[in-house]
Amino acid sequence: MRKAARRTQSAVRPPGRPREFDMDTALDRAVRVFRDRGYHATSIGDLTAAMRLATGSVYKAFRDKHAVFLAAFERYTALRQEQTRSAAARGKNGRERLRNVLLSYVAHSRGREGRRGCLVVGSAVELSALDPVVGARVNAQLKTNEAFIAGFIREGQADGSIPGHVAADDTARLMICITQGLRVVGKTRLSLDGDRLVGVAMKLLA
Repeated sequence: MRKAARRTQSAVRPPGRPREFDMDTALDRAVRVFRDRGYHATSIGDLTAAMRLATGSVYKAFRDKHAVFLAAFERYTALRQEQTRSAAARGKNGRERLRNVLLSYVAHSRGREGRRGCLVVGSAVELSALDPVVGARVNAQLKTNEAFIAGFIREGQADGSIPGHVAADDTARLMICITQGLRVVGKTRLSLDGDRLVGVAMKLLA
């Protein structure tokens, strides 16, 4: 989390007088607004209300709405990575760890959490083609997630839980398509039979 905290600070103005609010709490509230409304439909007024800050405080801490978004994006991805790694850690081998990762995506694609959507997916659709800064961060995050999954495939091949003929990189790329698709389906309020879907996905490792 220290590394993530340093990344978050990169989108924030240099420190001056000590802030009178908790940055992580404020960013968590901003994340919820951006996930619910998207970037373009979110105004500074929406952010100040959600973050419970005066407009002046927001502008003192950040340059503009774009800077708030970048900091919120970094906060969101850091927390999601922590949640996913925690889920994976409960597995006993590479195959179980990967299955737990997929189940974690299903869980976050259900109910109110699912309807809020994924900030990475939302950013990819709304901003990547027009905003090179956001596009680069989305691309980097997807590559990180893909490498994470490929690592579990290779771990499973080493411990014998995944056949050696499985193409780790290609399969990891397809898994990314599945996980991001889950978040899109969750946003649309369609029902998800998590165990069944994950069972089908795991057949890619047969």
